Amino acid sequence: MPQQTAEQQTATTTARRGGAVWALVITSAAGFMASLDNLVVTTALPSIRQDLGGALDDLEWTVSAYTLTFAVLLMFGAALGDRFGRRRLFLAGLTVFTAASAAAAMAPGIGSLVAARAVQGAGAAVMMPLTLTLLTAAVPAAKRGTAYGIWGAVNGLAVASGPLIGGSLTEHVSWHWIFWLNVPLGLALLPLARLRLAESHGTGAPLDVPGTLLASGGLFGIVYGLVRGPADGWTDTVVLTALFAGGALLAGFVLYSTRAENPMLPMRLFRSRAFSGINAASLLMFVGMFGSIFLLSQYMQGVLGYSPTEAGFRMLPWTGMPMLVAPVAGILSDRVGGRPIVATGLFLQALGLGYLASVATADVSYATQLPGLIVSGIGMALYFAPAANLVMSSVRPHEQGIASGANNALREVGGALGVAVMASIFSAQGGYASAQNFVDGLKPALMTGSGAVALAGVAALLIPGGRSAAAPVVSPAEPAPAPVVEAASR
Repeated sequence: MPQQTAEQQTATTTARRGGAVWALVITSAAGFMASLDNLVVTTALPSIRQDLGGALDDLEWTVSAYTLTFAVLLMFGAALGDRFGRRRLFLAGLTVFTAASAAAAMAPGIGSLVAARAVQGAGAAVMMPLTLTLLTAAVPAAKRGTAYGIWGAVNGLAVASGPLIGGSLTEHVSWHWIFWLNVPLGLALLPLARLRLAESHGTGAPLDVPGTLLASGGLFGIVYGLVRGPADGWTDTVVLTALFAGGALLAGFVLYSTRAENPMLPMRLFRSRAFSGINAASLLMFVGMFGSIFLLSQYMQGVLGYSPTEAGFRMLPWTGMPMLVAPVAGILSDRVGGRPIVATGLFLQALGLGYLASVATADVSYATQLPGLIVSGIGMALYFAPAANLVMSSVRPHEQGIASGANNALREVGGALGVAVMASIFSAQGGYASAQNFVDGLKPALMTGSGAVALAGVAALLIPGGRSAAAPVVSPAEPAPAPVVEAASR
């Protein structure tokens, strides 16, 4: 890659700083769309089944098809952006995601809906990891904690409010609008992204085809097995084959990446305590959070008798807290470092989930639940912004795309694992036969989620302290080429 002149660098810096607000708006909105579609379908499944038909397995695939392609292709999408241009691939991913959303809204049958959801996930996998790298390129280093705070608040709100938005649209308009919602937003973001975002690249190294195939195949096997395990049984031949094959391929990926000249995910990154610690914390946090939201949204509707909209509003002290607290957490992370804030947030969320498990009954009052929802919401909000900062600062600038992709892939695997494990615990200890039967399964499942998030807090404590805690590991044999950043088109 050619080096920029001093004049070009000055112009680039001006463009980047001038476009920081636009970059924050565009990347946060795109991240919201991708994160929202993880769980937005859950409360609409009965209406979808009534309109389109299909067996229970088909309905499960309307959720799982998105999760599967999203998790499998995240690192590949990040690698494509580093190689061919992050803004260019962001636009491509956003286009695919928007078109697939329209296709899902117009799906004539359950099969075409599942196919559209799979394509949606592929578009999101290209778009989502590049939101952080594009935001990082546009925001001065001293302001990144604040920017990540807002980005984290919006993404955390999207994940947690998916059931509320899906339920409200389904109840008051139509289930089709959970997908139509993305179309005008995507169409508005496309020209803004083209005009207001600066282009940037990674190292310019060729794509790692063997590594891509190994990682994608391994993630596919693991996520497929986790998704199908609760429905088909953990001893099912296909489920076991998928899990073992996926594990073997991921082991092969690790072995290959330690020896490859230009690996998609350099294993030396994991020598950094910051990179390893924040990725372990992210995986475990999403195990606990996703599984808890999946069960609690059903508990509030099926046991406590709230409508989808009523249940969503009653969860706002949890789901809405990131909008209030995460920007403050981002500012604090700029001043004191991310580790104490992330760890505090994770321990608070673990405490909140444990409290909700302890008070859960078939007729618990909302006032009794409220302290647990508030504490969990504050904890989640404290995690999102500093976590993004720690991920991006734990590697060199030209490796931020793949670092973001790896972290997002681990989050998605964690979410799939959380739903699978907690659904299995729920089924083993309880079920849907009665309100008390549901509570009997919910309590141990929530305690498991609390334990997973507490372990995430322990992993966060392994991250080195201080504002510069995330010094990347640089091999003397590997110089760190500066990424080329081009001014945004005006």
